[in-house]
Amino acid sequence: MTTCTRRQILAASAMAPLARVLRAATLSQIRLGVTTDEIDEDVLTAIRFLRRFGLSYAEVRNIWGKYNTSQPLEKIREAQALFQEHGIRVSILGTAFLKIPLPPDTPEGRRRLDEEWKLLDGAMERAKILGTDKIRVFAFTYREGESPDANANSRIYELVREAARRAKARNFRLACENVGGSYVSTGAQAAKLLKAVADANFGLTWDPNNAGASGERAFPDGYRLLDPARIFHVHLRDYRHKPDGKAEWCAVGEGEFNNLGQLRTLLKDGYKETFTLETHYRSPKGKARASETSLTALLKVIEQV
Repeated sequence: MTTCTRRQILAASAMAPLARVLRAATLSQIRLGVTTDEIDEDVLTAIRFLRRFGLSYAEVRNIWGKYNTSQPLEKIREAQALFQEHGIRVSILGTAFLKIPLPPDTPEGRRRLDEEWKLLDGAMERAKILGTDKIRVFAFTYREGESPDANANSRIYELVREAARRAKARNFRLACENVGGSYVSTGAQAAKLLKAVADANFGLTWDPNNAGASGERAFPDGYRLLDPARIFHVHLRDYRHKPDGKAEWCAVGEGEFNNLGQLRTLLKDGYKETFTLETHYRSPKGKARASETSLTALLKVIEQV
């Protein structure tokens, strides 16, 4: 059994404050949070987790068992009061806006789009209460078993431009996430979207792991195609490929993604926006333990930045 001398114990104790200082310095550069429902649906439980790790940011998606856009405004105000009490800032509001198959240009399709415009209106109300100007959105999906229709891109871009226009009128920024099964799942597809939708309040929630799981070499190849100034938010985690070639989420440090390289390059490129650990990986000991495992590993990566 390994034993420690008194000198080693004292040396380790002396290093502990230095480690805390280093972490504080890097966390001032990398404004890191966690998606709260990846910790717990209860807001206060998630807040206590964040504070235990010295984090001051949170991405809000589901709270108290419902998507935030399905919660009444009084529950959003209750959540914000808790965030403010404990010194947590909401980095971005997660929504499912336009995470639907592209509706046809028919009366029924237009009715479906009207539901999405109402969703966006509700999201902007909630984002204002939560004190963030950033709203995570999407750029339409395609149905299982289908392939994306290249002819649909012009209509998608037109609808996204309309969403950006509506958000701008209320001083919000839309950060479109690249996600599997979407018309925008990779860096290459995101770059085309950003070129087509040039509005200054429209940008990207860059998720390099989603891009990697979609078959792209997300970093550095997919990232190189993007304008860093159009990245409003970044999701971090890790993934790996199984023997059958399919991707699966895993704890940070146990997969294929180069989080350190991506972080270093973003900072070198002048990125000053927020980051979220969106864990996705599941532990048999529960999602809080999964987030703890990934966050502990990610903070070690951040200390190397």
